[in-house]
Amino acid sequence: MEFKAEIMDERQVSRSLARISHEIIEKNDGAKRVCLLGIKRRGIPLAKIIAENIREFEGIEVPVGRLDISLYRDDLSELSPQATTSDIQIPVELKDYTIVLVDDVLYTGRTARAAIEAVFSHGRPKAIQLAVLVDRGHRELPIRPDYVGKNIPTSHSEVVRVMVPEYDNASGVALYTL
Repeated sequence: MEFKAEIMDERQVSRSLARISHEIIEKNDGAKRVCLLGIKRRGIPLAKIIAENIREFEGIEVPVGRLDISLYRDDLSELSPQATTSDIQIPVELKDYTIVLVDDVLYTGRTARAAIEAVFSHGRPKAIQLAVLVDRGHRELPIRPDYVGKNIPTSHSEVVRVMVPEYDNASGVALYTL
């Protein structure tokens, strides 16, 4: 891969996540019955940042869980010949909460669809919403995020890489070409 451009620096990522946090609070008339589920891998630290923002803004501790959606993907056989166990932690009783799925990049919509299926396999929440740091287009399924940090028009030959301190010791978004 070849570096093409920096799309968001650390400050821009921070501002986008703060705005998403405020939008979640506004859309849900507060955050008392909101649970954030980060989609493995980079969605998990992003969900934790949003939860911390909501705590700062509203004084409410929003539960944060995690979803490993690999067993729920419709392209599982293309990714790996052997399925692995799924790591799903949902810290609340689903029927009482609005679930906000948090992911780094929305592309075809297949990851979001798999995450919704993973949630439904554990119960039926009041509602499911989707928050993404980057929406790069090229949807293959009728999936639309409720909260978006930045829309980035891309080609199929480009890769959007989100960096989070937990995994990359940096925060930002970069565009690469294959």
